[in-house]
Amino acid sequence: MNAPFNTAQSSPPPMLLPGESLKKYELMRQAIFADLAPRSVIEWLLAIDVVELSWEIQRYRVLRHKLLDHYGEKAIEQTLRHIDLAELPPEMEDAAHDHIRRNARIWRVDPTAAREIDGRLATYGYDSNAINTQV
Repeated sequence: MNAPFNTAQSSPPPMLLPGESLKKYELMRQAIFADLAPRSVIEWLLAIDVVELSWEIQRYRVLRHKLLDHYGEKAIEQTLRHIDLAELPPEMEDAAHDHIRRNARIWRVDPTAAREIDGRLATYGYDSNAINTQV
């Protein structure tokens, strides 16, 4: 029952999300098939599952990273609002919100700005653990 099974080394590609590469999927699939060297039908089914699950794992890692980035920025924005909007006149709040949102965006992409903002937050008692808790 576990006789060799001849097949082309292919499986249908997954539905790709924006930004995903069919070429990267195919390279990963080839590497996994070469390493596992399936011969029987059951081995091929398992190998295809390994390929699909490996692709899903990579996809979820990217998603997790993007979510943490997004919510990290939102946590910085919320913390800066708590600090910067205290005792600010109501007529200045809209401009302050825009400025805070811009600073939070810059915090995510500019290491120098991130160090400055982190230092400023630390003076008010917000360390990385406090920010990570908000994330």
